Amino acid sequence: MGSVNKMNGEPVVLVLAAGASSRMGPGRDKLLEPVSGVPLIVHVARLALETGLRVIVTLPPDRPARLAALQGAMVAQDGAAVETLIVSDAASGMAASFRAGVRAAWDAPALMTVLGDMPDLDATDIAAVLSAWRESPHRPVRGASAEGIPGQPVIFPASLFPALAELTGDAGGRSVLAGQDTRLIPLPGQHAITDLDTPEDWAVWRARR
Repeated sequence: MGSVNKMNGEPVVLVLAAGASSRMGPGRDKLLEPVSGVPLIVHVARLALETGLRVIVTLPPDRPARLAALQGAMVAQDGAAVETLIVSDAASGMAASFRAGVRAAWDAPALMTVLGDMPDLDATDIAAVLSAWRESPHRPVRGASAEGIPGQPVIFPASLFPALAELTGDAGGRSVLAGQDTRLIPLPGQHAITDLDTPEDWAVWRARR
């Protein structure tokens, strides 16, 4: 895959949207729930595109409605469009998306991951984490709640790509960050840690709004 000593360029944004959404029950997909008038997966993809960076969205092979939502919404901005990446082994856990995503972004100096089910994240949050990485591009950077609870987005420098490429199961990138000098960036309220997995979660969130 080549060297990971990449000093120039910008991160690639990886939107992790290949999960099963099994806790929503039959007939519902959390990534297709409406947020700001569009399916959540479209909302998050548009936020990612606002960075001006290359954006990859991982998708499972058995959720064609997610791909259709992205294509139907023509998720593009300033001539750039999201890239979709079908993860054939998505059912094995989140690590499959990390492996596929890091392979696709191997030549980048860093990888910013954003979970596809984070409806409170906004463009300002993503920009704040990106700005912090630009100040210290060799350190991992992670969004956090206002109280300092680690959350999303996360930026992994290229030095961690080999570890990401070896992930297995459903642990995600947490194990890769263990022992690293990760910089936490507090974001407003619970923006960095609000993920909605069940119909009850969605009902509470909508009631708050």
